[in-house]
Amino acid sequence: MAMTGLLALLDDITTLLDDVAVFSKVAAKKTAGVLGDDLALNAEQVTGVKADRELPVVWAVAKGSFINKIILVPLALAISAFIPWLIQPLLMLGGAYLCYEGIEKVLHVYQHRHDDKSKLHADIVKKQSLSDQALLALEKTKVRGAIRTDFVLSSEIIVIALGTVNGQPLLTQAVVVSLIALLVTVGVYALVGLIVRLDDIGLHLIQSKAALVKVIGSGILKSAPWVIRLLSIVGTIAMFLVGGGIVVHGLPALHHLAQEAVSGEITQQPFISMILNTGISLLVGLLLGTLVTAGVVCLQKMRPNKQG
Repeated sequence: MAMTGLLALLDDITTLLDDVAVFSKVAAKKTAGVLGDDLALNAEQVTGVKADRELPVVWAVAKGSFINKIILVPLALAISAFIPWLIQPLLMLGGAYLCYEGIEKVLHVYQHRHDDKSKLHADIVKKQSLSDQALLALEKTKVRGAIRTDFVLSSEIIVIALGTVNGQPLLTQAVVVSLIALLVTVGVYALVGLIVRLDDIGLHLIQSKAALVKVIGSGILKSAPWVIRLLSIVGTIAMFLVGGGIVVHGLPALHHLAQEAVSGEITQQPFISMILNTGISLLVGLLLGTLVTAGVVCLQKMRPNKQG
């Protein structure tokens, strides 16, 4: 009797581990777009601080991110347990927010390119002339801003991960969501720490006596700024893809239209089908982000009139 109970327990554990492995893989794929943006955004957030303070800043933001996850994971599981119908609206809202953030980033880059170069130079000179105390205050401001941004992106990651295990036993949901939250935090901030120190790694390699190592170090040093730029571009595109994909799958009518667009002979060619699905998600993301941004701008313009 005891042996039968033990075998049943082992079978349950094996089933749980299998489910966790499968759903964690699906959740990791679905959150990949947000991870790209999270990585790029955090790498940008910690730039501009003193070189010897870069890693402490990354660690401070990482600790804040862990606290965010400790708050968000139980909250998400409580929603799943007591008001599961709220998960899909939250996913849709999160998708719309991602698209809006994508448009905001594009507009920010456009405006930044058209800024007066002399003004930008003056800002850099002003930052260099700040005292150590002022730089420390600026560092704390950056950390607080990065943690707030992380809270929003972490919410989206956890909701997406929860959506992949919606309808599964609560224990499976808890393990999968907690695992994704842990892997995301460790993975993102380990890479952020590596990225912000690329220039130091390059300088260290350049000092080597071996010619090949010097060449590698020079390549790393020259490529470091471009790595952050590339991550920013990839992250922005991923925001539209993930946000648009969430909305496409969340609205039955839109999902049906997307399926019709890739039906017929196209379905026999997986690569073309994938490209079309990606294009549809990107287009929907761009359109939705534009509409949300336009709505936000209209509300901002109406607010002073209401106050008057």
